[in-house]
Amino acid sequence: MKVETYLKRNGAWIGLFLLVVIVTVLTEGAFLSARNLTNLFRQASINGILACGMTFVILTGGIDLSIGSIVALAGIVVGVSQVTWGFHEHGALGALASVLLAMGLGTLLGALNGGLISFLRIAPFVITLGMMVVARGLALIFSGGASISPMGESLAPISDGYLSFSQTIFFLALPAFALFRVFRKRAMAAFFPVALLALVSFSFLTYKGFPVLALFLLFSLVLSALVLARLSFGRAVYAIGSNEKAAYWAGVPVKKVKWAVYTLMGFFAGLSGALLSARLNGADPNAGQLFELDAIAAVVIGGSSL
Repeated sequence: MKVETYLKRNGAWIGLFLLVVIVTVLTEGAFLSARNLTNLFRQASINGILACGMTFVILTGGIDLSIGSIVALAGIVVGVSQVTWGFHEHGALGALASVLLAMGLGTLLGALNGGLISFLRIAPFVITLGMMVVARGLALIFSGGASISPMGESLAPISDGYLSFSQTIFFLALPAFALFRVFRKRAMAAFFPVALLALVSFSFLTYKGFPVLALFLLFSLVLSALVLARLSFGRAVYAIGSNEKAAYWAGVPVKKVKWAVYTLMGFFAGLSGALLSARLNGADPNAGQLFELDAIAAVVIGGSSL
């Protein structure tokens, strides 16, 4: 393999490695401490989940500016259900119901975005900008303009939970196998993510354990990679982003695929809103501001082309 090709394929990983080295030197090794990596990954997990959905959107040549507001609205739904509706009294089942409500609302709003964009052919920028304002307004209305907290201990295992060594091995076996299946023909491409996953997991285990929030991010990344690399839906997403007219004449159901992409984005936003509320033990109608820009930046830095 030529050096130029290698650098083009793995430039992001090499850049990340150099950045980690520089920051580690500047912090005298504190950056790579188990405690710092744990906190860093817990903070970045929510943005990483949003970036998974935004990858699909950008690959189709679209944009979604509403996800920060949908995150806030989904979080308010969790707060209202836990505090006002008394879901916290039902323990784990109440927490699960709150999370499912947030995910369902996010999926519904994403489907509305996708329907207006794909079937009515309105520009994604216009529709998602409008949804950004609407969702933020609804979050302020439902919350009364104030934060909702605390939400009890039923959501604590999601936000503050850690997996033991045996649990980590059990839960990471499937993602590791999936990564191998996706990249089995590109061993060098698989080396960087698998090595990073192994090193970070070892670092987690020397502190409190593997954080549950990071587990949500890991499964979102692996599932997104599998869909894009192995399913016909992923091929259709690439085809639409490359040339929408050619994809249409090749038999790709362009409208349905674009609708599904924005629906998926809404699902990830709803999940992120629930996780954010669990992590903060409260819901803030002003949460999620500029999350859409962070997600877009993560996607572009990761190698997706605008």
